[in-house]
This record gives sequence, structure tokens and C-alpha cells, in this order.
Amino acid sequence: MIFVILRMAMIHLQLFSRRIHMSKLDTMVRGFLAQKKIAVVGVSDKRDTGCNLAYNKFKENGYEVYPVNPRIASFQGDACYADLASIPEKPDAVFILANPKVTEQIVNQCVDLGIKHVWMHCMMGVKPGLAESMTSVSQNAVETCKANDIAVIPGSCPNQFLKPDFGHKMMRGLWSLFGFMRVS
Repeated sequence: MIFVILRMAMIHLQLFSRRIHMSKLDTMVRGFLAQKKIAVVGVSDKRDTGCNLAYNKFKENGYEVYPVNPRIASFQGDACYADLASIPEKPDAVFILANPKVTEQIVNQCVDLGIKHVWMHCMMGVKPGLAESMTSVSQNAVETCKANDIAVIPGSCPNQFLKPDFGHKMMRGLWSLFGFMRVS
């Protein structure tokens, strides 16, 4: 019975969320996901993380992915790179799940390398003003992206859009319902 109620709520949230200012974010996400080569900044060999989940999701869906973390040499059998400049083939896009200060450094590398698509993770949609531990978004990095014609998604999570599991569908629906998925 509880499952039926949750499922009905999920369907309602999905329908409702599609009507609430989702078109701009959806367009931005489609642009990012249209890229083929994605650098994933913040993978970890210490524990399972949201970044590792995103890396695997991109890989499972046919993307060429490049793990980036200066502390490790390999990640899940793939070469891991210290920074974007170390990747042998320029990525089309960069997904970042790291401290906002790291995000600023990575965005500067994107500017230098001519990378035109950046997604900064945030567990609470695209709502600004969260504690650094809850977001990879840096307002300075967002402004740097905009000033350099880099398409930037300042928050949310690709796992909510790329063949999402039940939990990520629920988060997307709830964040939409509460206005956390609106971008300006």
C-alpha cells in the first residue's frame, strides 16, 4: 500500500515538475548530455561517492569519461588525471563534484582549454546559498563561465536526468516542487 501511494505521488510530482520552470534547465541538461567526452572531477578511491556514481552512469550510457583527481593514478582501472590539461584528448564537457574552491580552479582550466560545457553538482537542485559541504557551485565560477561563453549548469545532478533511478526521480520531483530547479 505504501509503495502504491509513493508511486502515485511520484507520478504527480513528475507531471507537476515538468510544468514548473523546467524548460530552461532541461535545455541546459540536453546540451550538456549531447557532448560525447566528459571529464568527471572529484572521483574517489576511498569510498563510494556521488561523483563515482555519476562517472559510472556516464560510462554505462556510452560516454567517453575521464576521471580527474590529483591524489590517485587510476580509477576503476582507468587512468586518472591530475587536472584537465593532463587528459590526452580535450573533453567536450566537465562535471564537477568537489569543493567550490576546486570548482573555481577547474573552471579556470576550462577557460584555458576552451571547454564550453560545465556542470557543477549540488545535492539541492540549483538553489544558491548552501553550505560548501552541500554544493560544488561557486558563484565566482558561474560568473567566470558566463563571461567566457561556457554553458554552465549551476547545480543539480546528472543522475536525476540520465536514466534516473527511483531515488533520483524523487529528488528531481521534490526539488522541482519546492522551486530548487529554477535557473536564471
